Amino acid sequence: MSDCIFCKIAQHEIPSTVVYEDDLVIAFDDLNPQAPVHTLVIPKAHYDSIVDGVPGDVLAAMAHAIGEVARVKGLDAGFRVITNTGADAGQTVMHFHMHVLGGKMLGEGLI
Repeated sequence: MSDCIFCKIAQHEIPSTVVYEDDLVIAFDDLNPQAPVHTLVIPKAHYDSIVDGVPGDVLAAMAHAIGEVARVKGLDAGFRVITNTGADAGQTVMHFHMHVLGGKMLGEGLI
């Protein structure tokens, strides 16, 4: 999508702090972090949300990227992975993405 900010980041048209990248996904630090570590993992191809039929190889690449982010960021004590689907869930960029949050005690609450 030509007007999608995450598509532009995935194509390196907008600078970001890249934590991990392969042929299918890119992980970069969130500009508005909600925890000491807040990295977004996105597919390079555009899908509005997970309900858009994201292929299994892309989901596997995202899972691998999450592990790499945790390793690079030193999240040995634990981390949280969240995806918001739709406006009611708080999705503000309509490009499927997963948040990797950590670097502090997050507690038992959902967010």
